[in-house]
Amino acid sequence: MTLQSNNIGRDHILTLRMVFTGFLLFLTYIALFGILLFTGLPFGFVLIMGIGMVFFQYFFSDWLVLKTTKAKIVSESEAPKLHTMINRLSAIAGIPKPHKIAIMDIEAPNAFATGRNKKKATVAVTTGLLNKLTDQELEAVIGHELAHIKNRDVAVMTWASLIVVIAGYLMQMMFWMSLFGGFGGGNRREGGGQVWLMIMIAYVSIIAIYFISQILTMTLSRYRELAADRDGALITGNPMALASALQKISGEITKIPERDLRQVEHANAFFIIPALQGKSMAKLLSSHPQTEERVRRLRNINKNMTSS
Repeated sequence: MTLQSNNIGRDHILTLRMVFTGFLLFLTYIALFGILLFTGLPFGFVLIMGIGMVFFQYFFSDWLVLKTTKAKIVSESEAPKLHTMINRLSAIAGIPKPHKIAIMDIEAPNAFATGRNKKKATVAVTTGLLNKLTDQELEAVIGHELAHIKNRDVAVMTWASLIVVIAGYLMQMMFWMSLFGGFGGGNRREGGGQVWLMIMIAYVSIIAIYFISQILTMTLSRYRELAADRDGALITGNPMALASALQKISGEITKIPERDLRQVEHANAFFIIPALQGKSMAKLLSSHPQTEERVRRLRNINKNMTSS
């Protein structure tokens, strides 16, 4: 099945969701730095910290994800089949071949894409994915990840994940500050009560920002997975191969001990199927739609393809 690249990735709803989520996350960034100023940190320090965060996120976010997942970048000579497959599907999708291709040495089958733009994107797969999927299923998963890159939602999610990480770190920092007197050190007797109150207000505010950011990113993540399923199916022309891959990956992950999945938990929201799923995870905080729902939608896409 031959497809034109301009038929893939035209999702105005996804675009609106990304713009709206980005705007709300921008407001949370402003609120976060306002809280830091409220705690008494010097303006210059907060400004330098903000610029440093943006610089790091733009240039090193993909490196950080690869580092935390222990993914190794592989050359074309090291993984010729994978490179050939990605190169061909990228051409169909109408995007440049990803700048980096990496493999994670982990038994659980999975894959993710990251990067700041189409030209600097990275696609990573696990050894479990390469070993346990058929060629058609592997192509379907790669098509899904390339759809993320074409839709530009990878860049949005990469930026969105930063504030969650920062807020989580600040929550821990504020907790220890509340135990040891905060920025006021041992001055609890001389105005220390006011410092204590300021730190507690900041602590509660950062917790709120953390959960708001989580909800925003998870809500966007659920929709972007459905969009990538649809566009990935268009790239390969084989929706049922992706449906089969999703079912196989989901089933295999449940067999892997959770301690082995901790290696890749930092990239959980980026994976095609979350590595750490949690049996009682609230729907609101789930980063992915239910596999059954995704398979149902892919079956409908396949029905439309075969009937047209």
